[in-house]
Amino acid sequence: MSAFLAIGNDTLGLPLPDIPHTVLVSLPTWNGVIGEAINQAAMHNTNMTGYPRFSIHRSVQKLTDICQEKFGFDGERCLPFPTQRTAEDGKEFIHAQALRLGMSSEVRIVHFCPNPPRNTSSKSLGTDQSIKPELCPSPFAEVHIVFFNAGTYKFARQFWQNCGLGISSRYAEHCLSLLGIPEFLCIQRPESLRCCGNPLSTRFNGTFLNSQNESELAFSTGSDAKAALRQRIADFFVRNEPSLLNVSEEDVFLFPCGMSAIWNVHQLLMDMRPLEKSVIFGFCYDDTLQVVERSGPGVIIYGHGRESDIDDLDHMLAEKQTECPSSPPILALYTECPSNPLLRTVNFPRLRELADKYNFPIVIDETVGTFANVDVLPFADIVITSLTKHVSGYPDVLGGSLVINPRMRYYSQLKSHLMSRYEDTYFDSDAIVMELNSRNFIKRMQIKNSNAEYICDFLRSRSVECGAPGESIGSHVIKDVYYPKYVSRDNYEVCRRRLPTGELDKENGGYGGVFSLTFTSMKASEAFFDALAVAKSTSFGMSFTMSLPYTMLVYYSDLEWASQYGADATLVRVSVGTEDKEDLLKIIETALTAAELA
Repeated sequence: MSAFLAIGNDTLGLPLPDIPHTVLVSLPTWNGVIGEAINQAAMHNTNMTGYPRFSIHRSVQKLTDICQEKFGFDGERCLPFPTQRTAEDGKEFIHAQALRLGMSSEVRIVHFCPNPPRNTSSKSLGTDQSIKPELCPSPFAEVHIVFFNAGTYKFARQFWQNCGLGISSRYAEHCLSLLGIPEFLCIQRPESLRCCGNPLSTRFNGTFLNSQNESELAFSTGSDAKAALRQRIADFFVRNEPSLLNVSEEDVFLFPCGMSAIWNVHQLLMDMRPLEKSVIFGFCYDDTLQVVERSGPGVIIYGHGRESDIDDLDHMLAEKQTECPSSPPILALYTECPSNPLLRTVNFPRLRELADKYNFPIVIDETVGTFANVDVLPFADIVITSLTKHVSGYPDVLGGSLVINPRMRYYSQLKSHLMSRYEDTYFDSDAIVMELNSRNFIKRMQIKNSNAEYICDFLRSRSVECGAPGESIGSHVIKDVYYPKYVSRDNYEVCRRRLPTGELDKENGGYGGVFSLTFTSMKASEAFFDALAVAKSTSFGMSFTMSLPYTMLVYYSDLEWASQYGADATLVRVSVGTEDKEDLLKIIETALTAAELA
């Protein structure tokens, strides 16, 4: 079992944990979260630490500063992207947003190829003389720098955040190594990535669960790691039924992060289908909504995801089809399984019926449930997963995947269009780390499932919604507990992972490792969060327990809008790790006591 990663109140804004490529920033107090929310709302977030789509890593910032000095003009700012296409996408987005508001919309792209300085030893590049050349990243690198008016920096950061197309910290450091700037180098060479060695155990002071032999090494090349990762993902979707077409490695596409996969899906669908509005069904992750809403014909939101919403959707689709029988009524439908952070599951069979009837694809993000617990393939044309979360389990790399369902009518069309536009922008070193991290994904997920269900049963029995007896701890402060076992459970059971016999897979088909709870007052919620002695940051799915007052951070500027769909301002999301469940329960009880005293 792993140990708790609890960070003190004096660590606000520091890396969590203190490793070179962490994707987390410590937000240990409620007030610290509010400060971060205000910072993000103003788009002035200049922290060099944090989730890479929301913050600029110090190595990326260093490379950006170099590019600005080399190629920038007065009054400009810039951001680096890995390919010409990603830079063009950024240019188009910034230009459109600036034009819409009557601001300076001039955007330009500079192509920059860092070259290794002459007569530079491997030592000065931050590498080990003993490392084999094939284990190091390619000596070639290129950066496509998008320059824009400084006044439109907000839009550039929106694109960086929502679309996830910027360069990674490892790629930035590779470029810096070619420029001979060793003081910024912290590249972890694949040879050092031992499963019980530096990155997964010793480096984190025993924080993580490890199931590999210490002698087992990572793949030495990115292509090998990507092939293994794609096959591993495909295997989760294989069902031993002769009548079904199974997902193969060729149906799995990798991306630098989950939002990059969603962005590319949206661009793909706009390329191949008539331009109509998309539907967001259920209270989905906010950045998914932002991508669909800001780039394309627009969005129709059914934020509750109820049965009555499916009735309304059916009625709307029928009307649109009557008005224009020759064109599909919507571009696509996006939903999650279950949703983040309300852990709701929609009625997938009914949505699938509508998709077949009205000719539109369904895109399902199953990041919260994970393919260890749910099988959404019978209902989805495309399945999206943020590998950064449960699949990696370690906060040192981003990644995303997209799976095209070979059993659906749009398969050939989707595959053909995606193959024609797909760019592999997943940096090799990131893929190597992700593949290694994911090897014990199933074992970690089984422990998380067990721990989360145990804790949620305790919490729910003490909630107002469940009619808890007044003398039990937490009974005066817990309003409700959101977990697939209690929230829209019938819908969740439909897509729980099953054995080929149709029986539930008792080892893997759990309710997941994420839950949310709401409180009877803001003071109680604040006190609970501040007293909860676990890591506190913006992501989830790590092998250590994490917490976040989700609604206050994500919807700080629009709390009323979020509340109409059930995202209460007191909501605290908890991502359960692999620690001992009794130890975790004691920490929860201590935090509940603080909430009651408040």
